[in-house]
Amino acid sequence: MAVEWRPVRQSRTHELVLESIEERVLAGELKAGDRLPPERELAPVLGVSRSALREALRVLETIGVLVAQAGRGPDAGARIVRNPDDALGRLLRLHFALGSYCLEDVLEARVTLERSSFQAAAERAAAGADESAAGPDEVAAGPDGAAAGLDEAAELVARMGEPDVGVPEFNDLDTRFHVQIARSSGNALTSTLTSAVRESVRPLILRALEAAEDWPATAAALNAEHAELLRLVRAGDGPRAADLVEQHIRGLHGTLVEEGPGA
Repeated sequence: MAVEWRPVRQSRTHELVLESIEERVLAGELKAGDRLPPERELAPVLGVSRSALREALRVLETIGVLVAQAGRGPDAGARIVRNPDDALGRLLRLHFALGSYCLEDVLEARVTLERSSFQAAAERAAAGADESAAGPDEVAAGPDGAAAGLDEAAELVARMGEPDVGVPEFNDLDTRFHVQIARSSGNALTSTLTSAVRESVRPLILRALEAAEDWPATAAALNAEHAELLRLVRAGDGPRAADLVEQHIRGLHGTLVEEGPGA
């Protein structure tokens, strides 16, 4: 069904354009994958300048609901997407740097989110194992992608355990491991929030890891915990996985609270 576009008021024009597009998303008239009309068509229909329209589209790109590609052809123009992870992580990182949230609150949020995600990932792993043992004629297929997600987490743990891994790469792999477990929990919002919170403290964690007196020993100790966390999740032991991930976060990462953001 074609979307009916109407002119918007001229005051704070780009904000009104945002409201117009938001209304159509909320009404279900615009969905992920839909393309907006070209600027030369959409601007006059809305009754705004192309510069005001571009400003609104840039805001939508920033918050991760739209991607715009320049040029001509079928892939050109603005398209509605679902990509909240990077956008939310960027916004939270900036707000953390500006002092909107204190470090203690960020770390406590990590504990809450990751206890939940590790517990849920373990429960899904256990459910998948039970279904597999029962056989295809007795039950439906297990949680989609759960086992594959844990296999990917295992690859990350293996790479973190290699002797040539440096601090920046380890920090990146560490982030991806925690986010991957959150994805394996089956809760997309928990995954996005986990990614955003972990990303917000990435620079501080990187500095803490770089300051370690014995990096190989530090990396080995942290990754031993990663390996045990993954084992517990695969074994379906949610309570112990939740306890260990809290201990893991409050360990080396907890020292950031004592040192503070300026350390």
